[in-house]
Amino acid sequence: MIKKYAVINAALTALYIVLISSFVFYVPKALHLNDKPDNVFAPIIMLSLLVFSAALVGFLIFGRPIMWYLDGKKQEALKLLVSTLVTFFIIILGLFLTLYLVTV
Repeated sequence: MIKKYAVINAALTALYIVLISSFVFYVPKALHLNDKPDNVFAPIIMLSLLVFSAALVGFLIFGRPIMWYLDGKKQEALKLLVSTLVTFFIIILGLFLTLYLVTV
């Protein structure tokens, strides 16, 4: 059960990152926003996105381990946190490998 939760949490985190990165990369090109002058809303939106992302990813990575820890399941909570981080690291390595293979 711990491995299942770890994979789900890491996969949802990676999916969120892919979706936000794709949005930030493609939307300005599609709407031709690169030709517009900068204004105060760009940093406001980016900082808001940063805060939201930190909260969401923090919830995905740490939410269930913290609940388990507070419920007295300290060993399971630590195992879930480590498993989630290891799984997410494997996903990151896979992305690096994909980047390397695409650019070679």
